[in-house]
Amino acid sequence: MPGSDPAAAAAVAAALDRLSRLHPKKIDLSLGRMQRLLAALGDPHLRVPPVIHVAGTNGKGSAVAFLRGILESWGRTVHTYTSPHLVRFNERIRIAGAPIGDAALAELLDRVEAANGGEPITYFEITTAAAFLAYSEIPADILLLEVGLGGRLDATNVIDRPAVTAITTISMDHVQFLGDTLAAIAGEKAGIAKPGVPLVVAPQQPDAERTVRERADAVGAPLCLHGRDWHIAHDRQSWRLITASGERAFDDPPLPGRHQRINLAVAVLCLDHLLHGRIADTGMADCAPGIAKVEWPARLQRLTRGPLVDRLPQDWRLWLDGGHNDSAGVALADWAARRDGARPLHLIIGMLESKDATAFLAPLASVASTVGVIPIEGEPASFTTKTLAAYAHQAGHRGVTAYDDAEAALSAVSASGSAADVLICGSLYLAGRILAGHG
Repeated sequence: MPGSDPAAAAAVAAALDRLSRLHPKKIDLSLGRMQRLLAALGDPHLRVPPVIHVAGTNGKGSAVAFLRGILESWGRTVHTYTSPHLVRFNERIRIAGAPIGDAALAELLDRVEAANGGEPITYFEITTAAAFLAYSEIPADILLLEVGLGGRLDATNVIDRPAVTAITTISMDHVQFLGDTLAAIAGEKAGIAKPGVPLVVAPQQPDAERTVRERADAVGAPLCLHGRDWHIAHDRQSWRLITASGERAFDDPPLPGRHQRINLAVAVLCLDHLLHGRIADTGMADCAPGIAKVEWPARLQRLTRGPLVDRLPQDWRLWLDGGHNDSAGVALADWAARRDGARPLHLIIGMLESKDATAFLAPLASVASTVGVIPIEGEPASFTTKTLAAYAHQAGHRGVTAYDDAEAALSAVSASGSAADVLICGSLYLAGRILAGHG
């Protein structure tokens, strides 16, 4: 990683630890504290490059990854802000195409900490302010800004005039902060809509779509709505994006799963609006080279090396995914049903207590041969294996076994017979632990 050295990395860790203790709550949605700190820093968010602001429950990170891949293949310089990180905090802040280095990050954190003056502020708010400070000082053509949680009161929503906004699939998640109905959650996501700024909307359930449309109409945000303004025609290994301007054909993206076609379509439509019309009209019609290079860890990522892979027979495959809600369960089940060959699928699952385990697990009951439940190391809010096993049974799974860790689960299932796929899933925190152990 650029600029990495042990002393700087230690300074980053110490600063992040201090910043995590400035507010009694990990999450406290509000814009007031963020606006106060940004003012103390000289309002750096007003000096960032043009912004594409992306909200949603599932797929927003993938949409940002596709946007970055395409824009960088066109020679554009791109800043990117995403969360959470999987292994290192630096993943969240990409500066002109690369993760921020430790020395630069440590210096930024010192500056925002000093400007904050010890006032209460959440970890996400103060680190987002640090990101805006970096983006304001280093030139780029575009800033891809992923919402952290919700939208309306998210720390990223201080950008009053983005170039384009987008909302990927909305699902039931974070109900303790966003509301316990799909309409309520959609209302929070739709809070990123801005007057006169195009809003690209992925396929939604009826209550969510209605809420997004009402919010967009209320603020005067022009909608690019799935089902009305665009849709996808699916073929076996390719698909077509259909709009009033015509059709464009795409091969399947490198990220597995048919749901990634939707996320890629959202990215392409954002670029259409960014460039004020069809991409083809700008001479940049060829998105394929950028799409082909896209990687997004822990989104149906196949692991091909490392200690867990070494535990499997040669003809087995190991997959990793951080999905943890009902829509993620549906997407994973669809992928599982469409895999090449009639290979059994063994699940290894760890989840946080804040998630609806039954809703995530139910769609997978028809495709999984066995389920191994494990705790998430170092996470006190992880489900116990006893509780998670009970939810798996409730969701219709059979062959549920508790293990101490992923290594034990893999050793057990790999002795079970012929070549199979193993999917470790249920939490981005679990995915981060797995990736940390795989270099």
